Amino acid sequence: MKSILIVEDEEAIARVLGAYLKKAGFQVTLAADGRTALEAFEAAPPSLILLDINLPNMDGFELLGLIREKSSCPVIMLTARDSIGDRLAGLDGGADDYMSKPFIPEEVVARVNAVLRRPSQWSDGSRKRHYGSLFIDFGARSVFLNGAEVSLSPRDLSVLLFLAERPNQICTRDQLLEHVWEMDYDGSDRAVDLSIKRLRQALSHWPAGEGEIRTLRGTGYQLWTA
Repeated sequence: MKSILIVEDEEAIARVLGAYLKKAGFQVTLAADGRTALEAFEAAPPSLILLDINLPNMDGFELLGLIREKSSCPVIMLTARDSIGDRLAGLDGGADDYMSKPFIPEEVVARVNAVLRRPSQWSDGSRKRHYGSLFIDFGARSVFLNGAEVSLSPRDLSVLLFLAERPNQICTRDQLLEHVWEMDYDGSDRAVDLSIKRLRQALSHWPAGEGEIRTLRGTGYQLWTA
């Protein structure tokens, strides 16, 4: 199930949006200020964030900047401020969409679905990417699941990174052997199967609705994401 973090200090608006999104099949987390939102984001990275601009502690632009330092998680800005300058500031800061209050909850749900259907992009060349609650920093070669770092051997990590750079594409055993094992490969493609088995065990708490490593018999493997 895809998750939405609603960052909104007006309780009535947050509750209405939460109810509509839950009805649409999303898991919802609410945060009424910037610091709480950042803690919630780091504890369990969501599929998308609905972010108000006028917040206690830190405004939405500052929070967006902190999020963009870590993640390419989609963000839709929500605000009563409708100036062109605010829209451009949000979009230039890395927001994926912008909605002005008052809005119709059904339209918010439609915008959320539209943004989530877009092809994933790297946020700014930083090579950090979310697959639901699975977060991969390709540059740092680190993997986090539900906010906790996943411990992997260098070889298994390389396999996961290779698949994750090609989400929903089929990768053959020969491709994995060529790009991951290289010259020190011992000649048995059973090594690939064992690596995939260890990765599945390490990612056993990754919700099935968000993604999984699939085996395509006689073809290879695929990192499938919703």
